[in-house]
Amino acid sequence: MTFNLLKTDDKTHARAGLLTTDHGQIETPIFMPVGTVGSVKGVLQRDLKEEVGAQIILGNTYHLYLRPGTDILEQAGGLHRFIHWDRPMLTDSGGFQVFSLTGIRKLKEEGCYFQSHIDGSRHFFSPERVMDIERSIGADIIMALDECPPGTSDYAYAKKSLGLTHRWLDRCIQRFRETEPKYGYQQSLFPIVQGCTYKDLRQQSAEYIAAKEADGNAIGGLAVGEPTDVMYEMIEVVNDILPQDRPRYLMGVGTPANLLEGIERGVDMFDCVMPTRNGRNAMLFTSEGIMNLRNRKWADDFSPIDPNGTASVDTFYTRAYLHHLFKAQELLALEIATLHNLAFYLWLVGEARRHILDGTFSTWKSIMMRRVTNRL
Repeated sequence: MTFNLLKTDDKTHARAGLLTTDHGQIETPIFMPVGTVGSVKGVLQRDLKEEVGAQIILGNTYHLYLRPGTDILEQAGGLHRFIHWDRPMLTDSGGFQVFSLTGIRKLKEEGCYFQSHIDGSRHFFSPERVMDIERSIGADIIMALDECPPGTSDYAYAKKSLGLTHRWLDRCIQRFRETEPKYGYQQSLFPIVQGCTYKDLRQQSAEYIAAKEADGNAIGGLAVGEPTDVMYEMIEVVNDILPQDRPRYLMGVGTPANLLEGIERGVDMFDCVMPTRNGRNAMLFTSEGIMNLRNRKWADDFSPIDPNGTASVDTFYTRAYLHHLFKAQELLALEIATLHNLAFYLWLVGEARRHILDGTFSTWKSIMMRRVTNRL
């Protein structure tokens, strides 16, 4: 994997770059649709390309390990072939999912013991095991196993957790170096910066991870309940330390406004379930503001869903029709709303990139912040 930093904004830390993997190029900043179990919910892979413009998607190690399992994925030739996706792909380590299984997991130095949320069966994730699983899944970018502590963690726990994350990272790197890709193309391992909302811990973690000289680096443990201004402060702290010539991935974030603020602070990659999950619940993010399509006000609004939208559904269908579909509980409503939201997110980061390259990012961003936070 290579990363070429093309331009940094003169007034902010916003960056435009080009990330190249064996499955193709990714123009940054970029948003990555979440395909947890090998599927971006309600969207055909064809539409992810043609309607959404997705350049890279996510898979989840925890869920794919449990179902369909690594044996099936290896027989298929990896996740790319299994789901018929020929563009880049990223997998998280499953750490966040495992550590959210409060009451049915036990954390130890060697790894994490947990029970499946599906059938209660018992399993074990160690740094080495996760690297093996991610080799079997075969994503272009894979994440190191980390502990994602609760956002409310006190300093003592956050510090202890960070030490464990760093020790696990060393074991991930060792296992990654000992093994080879399984499907004829290269994989890149990203470490994850942790440290909760404690500035000194975030600095320590960023320094530790920067020293690993990985192909790219991730920022985890944010957008888990802390105030947004604290999240933005932690991003600034970390990005002041992480290498300028490697991509920076902010995990699990977030709203359109979060993306714009993250880009301004030097983040290159984002993922979040918000556009798909909120879309299935009738919340649409548009170039004019946020809409709840279940509201009565849209029942006789025959204007396009988003006159400035980039997906065909944006101008082909009306707000009144989509309102009707949601009220009638038609599955088509979920598909249209999901396609729109994902296309909007990809349009937003694409426009950010264009304005960074043009030298007009700051002016554009201030206008867009008012629009994307507006409630219609």
